[in-house]
Amino acid sequence: MNRSKDLALLRKNAQEIFQAGVEAVNPINAVKKHLFLKDNQLTAGGIKYDLTKFENIYVIGAGKASAAMAQALEDFLGDRLRSGIINVKYGHTLPLKKIQVNEAGHPVPDEAGFHGTQQIVHLLERTDEKDLVLFLISGGGSALLPYPIEGLSLEDKQKVTRVLLKVGATIHEINALRKHLSQVKGGRLAQLAYPSTLVSLILSDVIGDDLDSIASGPTVPDHSTFRDCMNIMEKYGIRDKVPSSVIAIFEKGVQGEIEETPKAGDSAIERTQNLIIGSNRQAVEAAREKAFDLGYNGLILSTYIEGETKDVAKVHAAVAKEILAMGNPIKRPACVISGGETTVTVHGKGKGGRNQEFVLAAAIEIEGLKKVIVMSGGTDGTDGPTDAAGAVADGTTVMRAEEMGMDAEQYLRENDSYHFFKPLGDLIITGPTYTNVMDLRLVLVI
Repeated sequence: MNRSKDLALLRKNAQEIFQAGVEAVNPINAVKKHLFLKDNQLTAGGIKYDLTKFENIYVIGAGKASAAMAQALEDFLGDRLRSGIINVKYGHTLPLKKIQVNEAGHPVPDEAGFHGTQQIVHLLERTDEKDLVLFLISGGGSALLPYPIEGLSLEDKQKVTRVLLKVGATIHEINALRKHLSQVKGGRLAQLAYPSTLVSLILSDVIGDDLDSIASGPTVPDHSTFRDCMNIMEKYGIRDKVPSSVIAIFEKGVQGEIEETPKAGDSAIERTQNLIIGSNRQAVEAAREKAFDLGYNGLILSTYIEGETKDVAKVHAAVAKEILAMGNPIKRPACVISGGETTVTVHGKGKGGRNQEFVLAAAIEIEGLKKVIVMSGGTDGTDGPTDAAGAVADGTTVMRAEEMGMDAEQYLRENDSYHFFKPLGDLIITGPTYTNVMDLRLVLVI
């Protein structure tokens, strides 16, 4: 069946609103917005650095956006930059002149990531108090900066990550374990950089911009402990699902046999500046402004959305129904926007990501509703282990799928949202955006 002109317009508008949010956190613009250089004085977030006092300037980094951030720094610093090393997700590289780029695995770390991190560590070991190090951090930084603690193999860390992702652990919980199984996370990279001056430029991909959770907080004091890690293992009942070496490390840490991650007041932390240059809220606010420009009444539902994806989808669908029925919490034409990052507890064997699963669950809830669409996408252009950023659905989606022999409920049970939306032509394919500030979800009602 042909979709109405109204639905076609809604979809077009949703794409434009989503793209405006992504563009607002373009890493090149973000770097140039927060750094200023006049003569030999560098200003970063209001803090001034006299570059004549430094013999060398180095750049290191890890994350999906670090190549674009590095490109901006190369243009910005020019000949002042000595060299650098960054780790990026496969396919997220850009041409650089002085900074070496290592492509590596995400969300599960791999050997390429380990070797790239090893090179970063070796570079830091050569620095001293006469050097300035700029550290570029963005979404995916945890997985792209693997350097296991002594007694742990990369394979062990990979297994822990897979287990945590499968049981639906939050990003904060995953990062707490990552920090205590690493030689660079949880403030330990700042210790490696000491006594050089360290400035971290951060694109936030965690709810509330919690610094010790972004990329597992390699340059900030860590608030989590080995005891917290043990509690997380118990919470999800996964002690018997992770390598015994992991349990042994946590137990030794609890007993004080392994040094805790650095806390507030550590001398290395005192020589570090952490500056957030882009966040989910910036993307969400830009999306709302675009919605206004297109004639919608815009409402930010929240940038703190987390929890099980299917449950969050039901709430968003309920908001759409309330708008249609009562004009609450905002009157039509309405654009409700939310940010944050949900989780998926995997029960099936399908393929998808949290954004595609969100839209599939929402599609079931809005079946039959006219002039309503739901869209969700990852600002990095990648949703889970797929080539899609997310998906879009309307009140006809479930029926159109049935006409093609697909049962939406069954695909949802199998966590197979990708193969549900692909034949419908409803996947959002953007390719790498070279940024990452979590997700954008849209509900449009006219």
